[in-house]
Amino acid sequence: MATFLYKLGRFAFRRRHFVALMWVALLTLAGVGAASAPVAGASSFSIPGTEAQKAFDLLESRFPGMSADGATARVVFKAPEGEKMADKDNKATVEKTVKVLGTGSEVTSVDDPFTTHTVSKDGSVAYTSVKYKVSGMELEDSSKDALESAAQDARDAGLTVEVGGDALQATPETGSTEVIGIAIAAVVLVITFGSLIAAGLPLLTALIGVGIGVSTITALASALDLGSTTSTLAMMIGLAVGIDYALFIVSRYRAELAEGREREEAAGRAVGTAGSAVVFAGLTVVIALVGLSVVNIPMLTKMGVAAAGTVAIAVLIALTMIPALLGYAGRRVQPAGKKSRLLGGGRAAKKEGKPNMGTRWASFVVRRPLAVLLLGVIGLGAAALPATSLELGLPDDGSQPTSTTQRRAYDLLSDGFGPGFNGPLMIVVDAKASDAPKAAFTKVTDEIKGLKGVVSVSPAKPNKSGDTAMITVVPDSKPSSVKTEDLVHAIRGTGGEIKADTDATVLVTGSTAMNIDFSQKLNDALIPYLALVVGLAFLLLIVVFRSILVPLKAALGFLLSVMAALGAVVAVFQWGWLASLMGVEETGPIMSMMPIFMVGVVFGLAMDYEVFLVTRMREAYVHGEKPSQAIVTGFRHGARVVTAAAVIMIAVFSGFIGSSESMIKMIGFGLAIAVFFDAFVVRMAIVPAVLALLGKRAWWLPKWLDRALPNVDVEGEGLRALDEKRRDGDEDRELARV
Repeated sequence: MATFLYKLGRFAFRRRHFVALMWVALLTLAGVGAASAPVAGASSFSIPGTEAQKAFDLLESRFPGMSADGATARVVFKAPEGEKMADKDNKATVEKTVKVLGTGSEVTSVDDPFTTHTVSKDGSVAYTSVKYKVSGMELEDSSKDALESAAQDARDAGLTVEVGGDALQATPETGSTEVIGIAIAAVVLVITFGSLIAAGLPLLTALIGVGIGVSTITALASALDLGSTTSTLAMMIGLAVGIDYALFIVSRYRAELAEGREREEAAGRAVGTAGSAVVFAGLTVVIALVGLSVVNIPMLTKMGVAAAGTVAIAVLIALTMIPALLGYAGRRVQPAGKKSRLLGGGRAAKKEGKPNMGTRWASFVVRRPLAVLLLGVIGLGAAALPATSLELGLPDDGSQPTSTTQRRAYDLLSDGFGPGFNGPLMIVVDAKASDAPKAAFTKVTDEIKGLKGVVSVSPAKPNKSGDTAMITVVPDSKPSSVKTEDLVHAIRGTGGEIKADTDATVLVTGSTAMNIDFSQKLNDALIPYLALVVGLAFLLLIVVFRSILVPLKAALGFLLSVMAALGAVVAVFQWGWLASLMGVEETGPIMSMMPIFMVGVVFGLAMDYEVFLVTRMREAYVHGEKPSQAIVTGFRHGARVVTAAAVIMIAVFSGFIGSSESMIKMIGFGLAIAVFFDAFVVRMAIVPAVLALLGKRAWWLPKWLDRALPNVDVEGEGLRALDEKRRDGDEDRELARV
């Protein structure tokens, strides 16, 4: 592989006009496709195989026209102090608001609180439910404006009015955080390279790769039913790996220049050596993202595949466009150890004999490997302890900041009716096979009324054919609580007895039940996902490092860093430690997607650092250095670059902590702390300590396996053979002249 990539790098350097034109053309084509594509609506959300999804599908078929997946809004009214909602003026205001809301073109129904009896016992709070034909992400701006306008008119009449539900759900905006991340990345790259030109290359290629990937996703969004979160994830991961991959190749190019090689030769060697690591690092990220398909949730599968495509583009750009741009840059990209005139006058940055920080740190670890290993493992183990009390769930309006109308509506409903009104359960009774459907509906209602934790049960509402009915159940606990989850399981537990007696099937659905099933499905899929991703990457790393123990150490180190990061997330977002510092207003269950999302994203980035750092050690060892000296050599060449890449990633992810959206805040914090643990504790401390303790055994591989594995030549042995052929050719020509 090294020889092929070496030739590819030299070709791109020589034919830079063609390569640059090709990528610009692809970017233009993707941009035109995105601009001309129809606007995509919200991605359809389904959880195949779950009871909540079966009930939802049954509602769609048995209650045609009810728009089961349509948006809902809960407009909550509170009377002034000392007044009741039934007072003449207050009642007139509510009725006027209901009438105005019912005129919307996308509205299917509006409930009158005084008809449906949705007025609190003390008479101070009432609410109306507004149902729409389309989902919250697909609602026209005019419908949202009409909803807000009607609420404001009621406020002007003297009532306190807040709006909950998903009708006011906004499309995620992710512009400022990327800008902050790119700005910090630029500063780190300038410090790392000491050159504005060298620092600009990774940024430019990463932006081009992300531009192609996100534009392609946008162009295909409508046809493939891709939601806005798909492009957000692709942008985040694409930007991360795009900068990383280009950073490693430019860094290796400067190191080759420092050894006295010509620029075209240096570009070829940089792609042949660092490029090999890029290919395999990219493969680990692709495996982790495509592996999300094992969860069997279409939305996650699409997100993973789209992000994996963006990573593949980042790899191809790093292998081809970086050497092409290096050809354009010419002598403005200085050899390693030198700075540009603007930042250092072209002088040497350090004396050659003086060891850099990476060399000094690696030498210390090699001298004290056991102490460093124990300190690192104990530290990460302590950080992981909170993860033992991990509770999973999905955020609702109760986790929103108190400044939002959704949160204030949530609190008003909780105060007026109880917390369960914010997450009612919908029971679907399928009595098509029953001889007495009405009796079945009555039995289900009576059984549920006798369960612990139930506040109210509505009368059954049958469909036109009378074979299916809906029953609304209000719990006495909030939607995200463990008590509500227990109630859902208890209702489902009565289904077997009811079916035996009446031949009717009882199914529980609604947003609360959907969230519970979603969390359970993700939880069940975590171990198979880990086994698949870590297993495939383990096999891949065996091929790369030609070792059993090095890939095993890489996988165990990753698990340590992810568990420690999950522990930190639980401590902050579930226990409330440092919550005020992080701007967390409401603690609660950890978002269900968090563990599997962190495993996928962090695994890919962690293996990036592992491959780039350890391939340098492997290269030095294969070329004759002792194991301990190979560790120091790997750090001398790779520690600075890996540190820069990790700092960039931490800065990018930390930018999301400032978001007012609790889910985004949690993802930003979780990924930032995970990269910190993995890069600076696992890769920089535990990895060299373990390798120092193992010595030559770290690179052991059974002979039969060594013969069976393909030789991918990541360490560049083929390039050394190429050098020897050239030298022999030069000697033969010299002898011929004599």
